Amino acid sequence: MVQTPPFDASQRRAELYSLLGDLPPRNLPVGARIIGMAEQDGFVVESLVLDLNGLEPVPAYFVRPNDAREPVPAVVFNHAWGQSRRQLLERFHPSVPSCAAEFARRGWAAICIDHWGFGERSGRTESEIFKWMLWTGRVMWGMMVFDSLRAVDYLTERPDVDPGRIATVGISMGATMAWWLAVLDERIRVCVDICGMTDFDALIETRGLDLHSIYYYVPRLLNHFTTADINRLIAPRPHLSIAGIYDKITPPAGLARIDEALQAAYRELGHPTHWRMSRYHTGHMETAEMRAEWLAFLETYL
Repeated sequence: MVQTPPFDASQRRAELYSLLGDLPPRNLPVGARIIGMAEQDGFVVESLVLDLNGLEPVPAYFVRPNDAREPVPAVVFNHAWGQSRRQLLERFHPSVPSCAAEFARRGWAAICIDHWGFGERSGRTESEIFKWMLWTGRVMWGMMVFDSLRAVDYLTERPDVDPGRIATVGISMGATMAWWLAVLDERIRVCVDICGMTDFDALIETRGLDLHSIYYYVPRLLNHFTTADINRLIAPRPHLSIAGIYDKITPPAGLARIDEALQAAYRELGHPTHWRMSRYHTGHMETAEMRAEWLAFLETYL
């Protein structure tokens, strides 16, 4: 009888990281300049320019409660495709506060960076960035993930942040970033993804590849991992995945596969309640009900 080799999460995590192209060194110091500061809605907003990758500056917002007197938990907020770091400060509906205000009310800090090609890092198309990086041995998604990992490095260096209580949240492209970041960085204690848990095989089966922009595609990824394989590397840390059943980017059959696989993984590790997939009767959007659920999830585990 052939025995299945033991699952080695560290080895699989290193294997996944190796698919992200030629990345800069992780051990370089993070540079940071504060270029502005303002108070609003009970929190302080720092406008930053970070040196995360040695190639180009990265604009960021860091927000913190204005009455914080000790190191506080922090959230890495990942903006959606077509958005920027401003998404952290903006309302998606007049009756729903910004995420920055929601975090500050609970005593949490947060950071959001502009990713390659978005916000103040725009001016080149995704296609241009992708082709340039391909020629130089880099992968666009890999460089985006790298910047997020380095943003966590920056957070853990701040004296006003509790490095043992860091979460990540995102919607759409930001949701995909949230689970990749949580997979590759065990300092992330809680993960929430909204409208971005795409099963790769289901996307192919439903001919949905063009629903994701070019930044999304990592060479040879499917030769090594399924979506469930990747997300298993977050377990047993708390992970909430939220989807809309009418969202073509997250085909329902694929969601069911992922949910089944991760329920099994979390049961095996003795933490079945740390994984939850919630599906709503909506499309590719966040709703007020979703917001209430994921904030409660963070309050429970962060």
